[in-house]
Amino acid sequence: MEPPDKSKTKSLPPRAQRKNSDPGKRKYLTPDEVKLLIESTKQVGRHADRDSTLILICYLHALRVGELITLRWDQLSLDEKRFRVERMKRGNPSVHRLNLDEVTALAGLRQQNPNSEIVFVSERNGALTRRAVHTIIARAAKIAGISFPVHTYMLRHSKGYQLGAKGVDTKAIQAYFGHRNIQHTVGYIPDQIDQFDGFEED
Repeated sequence: MEPPDKSKTKSLPPRAQRKNSDPGKRKYLTPDEVKLLIESTKQVGRHADRDSTLILICYLHALRVGELITLRWDQLSLDEKRFRVERMKRGNPSVHRLNLDEVTALAGLRQQNPNSEIVFVSERNGALTRRAVHTIIARAAKIAGISFPVHTYMLRHSKGYQLGAKGVDTKAIQAYFGHRNIQHTVGYIPDQIDQFDGFEED
């Protein structure tokens, strides 16, 4: 039997690695780490106000990066402290409250860019790119001295874990995140081992 012609043999593509396959890999930040991220951002660059507000809004309202860069002023009512969240990926829209820190920060941005329809504006007066947002957050993490990689989606996860740790009802978290399927929400709920104490007894 003749050996196979290697020139005619197609090389197989490398097997894709599963995301988050490392169980020890951090998927979220603690509330204190988020605060550190925001405070560190306020100290650097010409766009410190924009960047710190961006991180604040992204975290508090669990925004995806696409929802963040397309955020418009007509979704916000600073007087009524309301935010109409329009979700991507066919997520359910909802209305969130704005706290005083958010209203103050957003009002400052509005004064800087009174004619813009987009909240977070680039140097060219357009919307920020996804890459720009990732750069902003990665730089903030470096300045804050956070030792592990921090990315935009981690802020969304952080809010989910924060709400889950507080014991917020799963369906309420589902509505807040705009999840159509509650299975996307249950991952934020920590294991409550103590509630099963005594179950193994006869």
